[in-house]
Amino acid sequence: MRGRAGSWHSGAVDDLDTLITDWLTLPDVALRLDVEVSRVRRLIEDGKLVAIRRGEPEVRMIPALFLNEDGIIPHLAGTLTILRDGGWSDEELLTWLFTEDDSLPGRPVDHLRRGQRGEVRRRALALAL
Repeated sequence: MRGRAGSWHSGAVDDLDTLITDWLTLPDVALRLDVEVSRVRRLIEDGKLVAIRRGEPEVRMIPALFLNEDGIIPHLAGTLTILRDGGWSDEELLTWLFTEDDSLPGRPVDHLRRGQRGEVRRRALALAL
């Protein structure tokens, strides 16, 4: 991990399997959002979602917690943009979003799921500098 804040780091992509236990394929996301798979690909290209290649056979997958009953969780896209603008890879930002932070407290993704973007964005901005 970038380590700019010095408070945590990430390991290999394999660590994501420990942090993120529920993944969706792009067709699964399309079903949940009631859109075509091409629209899901566009959401990824536009930075509104993040997908990584995993599994056997290797396919692009998205963490299930990025969706709720209304669609994509609130404030996810903006948070992804902040971290990407700071030079973070998709694996790095996923690790950060799904890692417990005692000072938050909890995982950043859980705060976003509750619509609580303020503190998550402040931390993302500080880490992305």
